[in-house]
Amino acid sequence: MESINIFKGYGKVNPDQLENQTQTSNPKSPKPQKPIFSTLTISALICLTLVIGLLLAALIHASNSESPSLSNSNSAESAIKTICNVTRYPNSCFTSISSLNASPKPDPEAIFKLSLEISVSELSNVSSLLNTMNSDPATRDCVDQLEDALSRLNDSVSAMGQKSLTEAKVNDIQTWISSAVTDQETCLDGLEEMGSTAVDKVKSKMKRSMEYTSNSLAIVANFKAILDKFHIPLH
Repeated sequence: MESINIFKGYGKVNPDQLENQTQTSNPKSPKPQKPIFSTLTISALICLTLVIGLLLAALIHASNSESPSLSNSNSAESAIKTICNVTRYPNSCFTSISSLNASPKPDPEAIFKLSLEISVSELSNVSSLLNTMNSDPATRDCVDQLEDALSRLNDSVSAMGQKSLTEAKVNDIQTWISSAVTDQETCLDGLEEMGSTAVDKVKSKMKRSMEYTSNSLAIVANFKAILDKFHIPLH
């Protein structure tokens, strides 16, 4: 009888066990899903990041393509100011050179050559004016002095047009410009000593030419130091 009861016990099923078996044996029971909202949020953030990155890249490219001309222009202007600051007449130096400077890059040699060309142009105007005035001895001597000054300045322009710029050449140019300054002063001194009636008119006309030549002389006298500031060696 006891054995019959044992077998009867194996035939009974515990309701709790049945429920557990049902849950584990059913492979088709749905799994919990991730929230759709989180996925959409992450995708939106990624897209936004890409858009911002593309916009920044476009802005950087635009600034790089536009800013060089502006920065170069500012650099050229700054270079002219730096060079003109060594002269006695920095305002006339800067105004005359900046109005003719076509290079966007800071180029001390080109700037100095421009100052020489401006001196030649202005002095040529004065010389032409004197040739139309009364041909008294003082005026003729003055014209000769100015022609000599023009020759010195033209030699300086030619020297600056050559490729090599040695210390010896810079010294030669300084000597020539200094002589051009002396020639103009001698011209005025001669007019005053001879009591020429044209002295006041000539003096007023020569004011700018003497300033420009003085500026060129100051620049060449400090040229080595100017090149050093721009990290340019003599060559």
